[in-house]
Amino acid sequence: MTSTDLTEPAARALIVVDVQPTFCEGGELGVDGGNAVADRVAAYAAAHRDRYAAVVTTQDWHIEPGEHFSETPDFVDSWPPHGIAGSPGAELHPALADLAPDVSVKKGQYSHGYSGFDGVDEGGRTLATILAESGIGAVDVVGLVESHCVKHTALDARRLGLDARVLTDLTIPVSPEQGEQARAELAAAGVALLDSSSV
Repeated sequence: MTSTDLTEPAARALIVVDVQPTFCEGGELGVDGGNAVADRVAAYAAAHRDRYAAVVTTQDWHIEPGEHFSETPDFVDSWPPHGIAGSPGAELHPALADLAPDVSVKKGQYSHGYSGFDGVDEGGRTLATILAESGIGAVDVVGLVESHCVKHTALDARRLGLDARVLTDLTIPVSPEQGEQARAELAAAGVALLDSSSV
C-alpha cells in the first residue's frame, strides 16, 4: 500500500452546545456543575483549536417557543422559561469570551430546538449546511446538557452520516440517571463516548 491509498481523515468540527448562563448555577434552568463544564470547555478549545476545521457554538434563543415553556412544566416536554432571546442568560457563558467561534447558531426561536441542527446562523444557514459547505465529516460535541441538547445534537449528526463523538468530561447530564440513559442512546446510534484526554 502506498501513501496515496490512505484515506485522509474527515475534517472535524467542535460543536459547543448551549454553554449559556441559563443552564448553569443560578440560571433559569441551571444544572449543578454547569459553570465548571463551561470552564473545561473553554480550556479544551483554547488548547486544541488546531485539531478542528471549525468551532461552532449553539445557543437556546427562545422568542416564542410555544409549548416548550410552561408555568407548570413537566420537565420532560415543557420547561420554565429559559434561554430567552436577548437576555443575559441566553448569551454565551463568560468563560467562552475568548473562544471566537467560526460560526454561531441560534435555535429554538419558535420551537423546542433541542438539537443544534434545529438552529441557523445569522445568514439563515442550518448547521447541516454550514458543515457541508465546510467539508466537515466529523464532529466532537460538548456542552450543556448531556441528557438533552448535547444528546440530540450528536444523534442528529449521526443521522446525517457524520462521524460523531461526545467528549464526556466536557458535558454533564441533568441527573446521573438521565445521563446513563443518554449514553446508552448515543452508543446505540454509533456515537463514540470518549474523555477529551483520549482524543
